[in-house]
Amino acid sequence: MLIPPRVTGLALPRVEAVVIGTSAGGVEALGTLLPALPAEMAFPVVVVMHVPRGGSSALVEIFTPRCAVAVREATDKEPVAGGTIWFAPSDYHLLIESTRTFALSTEAPVNYSRPAIDPLFESAAAAFGSALVAIILTGASVDGARGAVAVRQAGGVLVVEDPACADSAAMPAAAIALAGPDAIGSVFEIATTLRTAALARAR
Repeated sequence: MLIPPRVTGLALPRVEAVVIGTSAGGVEALGTLLPALPAEMAFPVVVVMHVPRGGSSALVEIFTPRCAVAVREATDKEPVAGGTIWFAPSDYHLLIESTRTFALSTEAPVNYSRPAIDPLFESAAAAFGSALVAIILTGASVDGARGAVAVRQAGGVLVVEDPACADSAAMPAAAIALAGPDAIGSVFEIATTLRTAALARAR
C-alpha cells in the first residue's frame, strides 16, 4: 500500500466546506484543531463525534470558549452557514441536503452510532463535490471509511490523522485502507494546514 503524503505539503486552494469525523480521543484532537481556526474563517466546519445516546452533548459548551469562531449545534433545515463550527446533536444523524441546509435523521444507527460519520460525509460530498475537505481523526470503529470513499469519488479532498499519532488508530487506518487519502498528518499538522487555507480564503 502506498503511503499517503504528509498534509504539510497539501494546498487547499478551493474550500467551501469542511467535515470532520472522530470518536474515541476526539475531544483532545478537536481541542488542538478547532481553536486553530481563525476568526476570519469563511467556510463552515461540520463535526460528527460519537457521543452516548440518550443524553445531551456538551461539545458546544466545551468548545465555545476555546474557539475564535461561532460554535453551534446544527438544527433541522438550517442553512450551512460559513464562519461557524457546527456539531451534530446527540442521537441524530446529521446530513447536508443539496440546498446546503442541514437535515436531522433518526434512521437506524450506522456502525452502531447515531450520529454517524458516514451519512454526513456522503451527503456533504453530494452537496459540495470538489470544494469539500473531509477529515478523519482518532476513533475506535470503521465509521467514516465508506463516507471517505464518497468524498474521494466526488472529487473532494480527504485528510486523515496519521494512525501512528492517533489516540485510537482504528478509524484513521480504516479510512486509509478503503479510501486512499490525499494526505495524512498529526492533528497539529492538519490544524496548521486548515488554518492556512482559512486565512488564504479570507484574503
